[in-house]
Amino acid sequence: MKTPTSKAASNVAKRVRHSDPVVDAVFDAYPKPVKARLLALRRLIFDTAKTTKGVGALQETLKWGQPSYLTPETKSGSTVRIDQVKPVPGQYAVYFHCQTNLVETFRELYPELRYGGNRCILLNADDKVPEAALRHCVALALTYHLGKRKSASAK
Repeated sequence: MKTPTSKAASNVAKRVRHSDPVVDAVFDAYPKPVKARLLALRRLIFDTAKTTKGVGALQETLKWGQPSYLTPETKSGSTVRIDQVKPVPGQYAVYFHCQTNLVETFRELYPELRYGGNRCILLNADDKVPEAALRHCVALALTYHLGKRKSASAK
C-alpha cells in the first residue's frame, strides 16, 4: 500500500510532462517558510491545470532560475513562474509574462491583491493565501493563448 506522500508524488508526476531534479534542488534551497508556501503554490498550479479545460499536461522547468510551468502540449497558456522575492525576507511571488495583459486583468478582478508592476502577484509567507483568487489567475494564465485564438477567429 502506498503512503499518502507517495500517492501525492505519483499524482504530481502524472501531471508533469518532464520531471527535473534541478527544479527540486531549487525548491530545497529556499528558506523553510517560503519553501512551504512555494510547494503549496506548485500544487495549486498543477491542480488548476488538471481542472482547467484545454490546458493539458504541464512541463515544470527552470526559467531565469525560477520554477516555471509551461503548456507545451496544447500551447494554451503563458508561462507561470514562482520564486521568493530575494530582497524581502518571507516574500514570494507568482510571475507572469510582462508583455501580456494578465496582471492588468488580475488588478481589475482582484484589487485586494498586491502586485509588482505588470509582472507578478506578491505574497507574504505569514499571510493567509488567497487561494481562490490565485487559482483563477493561474487558470487565466494557463489558457491565455486560447482566449487570444478565440477572439482572433471571431473576427
